[in-house]
Amino acid sequence: MINNGNKLQLIYIFPNLFTAASAFLGVVSIIASANGEFEKAAVFILLSLIFDGLDGRVARMTNTTSKFGAEFDSLADIVAFGVAPAMLFYFSIGHDYGKVGSLLCAMYVVFGAIRLARFNVMIGVSEPSVFIGVPIPTAAVVVAMWILLYGEHPFMHGFEWVMLVGMGVLSFLMVSNIRYPSFKKIDFKKAHLIKILVYLVLSFSLLYLYPIEAGSAAITAYLIYGLGRAIYTFVIAKYPKNSV
Repeated sequence: MINNGNKLQLIYIFPNLFTAASAFLGVVSIIASANGEFEKAAVFILLSLIFDGLDGRVARMTNTTSKFGAEFDSLADIVAFGVAPAMLFYFSIGHDYGKVGSLLCAMYVVFGAIRLARFNVMIGVSEPSVFIGVPIPTAAVVVAMWILLYGEHPFMHGFEWVMLVGMGVLSFLMVSNIRYPSFKKIDFKKAHLIKILVYLVLSFSLLYLYPIEAGSAAITAYLIYGLGRAIYTFVIAKYPKNSV
């Protein structure tokens, strides 16, 4: 018979199993990339994102959040969303560009680690409605969707240099001070429920018909939105209307 103390310990282990699954899928993704199975590698990264999202929610639902869980989650993230996407990009595109490709992939991992460290020290200080810099799971999804799109449409072949530049920009966006909206706390007011429902139905319809294209467009638009808003804010601050 399991006593209450053992049950309590098992409850604390449960959310960490999702974190372990996320790290496991990250390693499997790296192996798939090394074997040239880029579509599988990208899918493993996306699946890892699901488990990463579940671990925190399960911990909060069961009231089993802990410092160990937070540290374990960060270590798993650097594998699943740092090393795995970097290896996917390197084996699919980056290796053709020699040292430049290696440098950009290494830069992505290092900047991703910095992004995670900064996030950990800013917990409880930063605004819950925004992210400061692109979160590393979002960056991993960007890389995975770009590679899926690249493999799906041959007309993109020959524009690898564009994706190489994009990889560099993505790395810098992770450690930037650009604010990106967070969807963790959405205000579901009655006046907005129908509008939100319509948007969700349209979004899922597009994802059902064109999963790779719609997913790539959505995640790239998210990146451009934050960057565009930052540029607009900078221009307004430097050249206010009443100064003209």
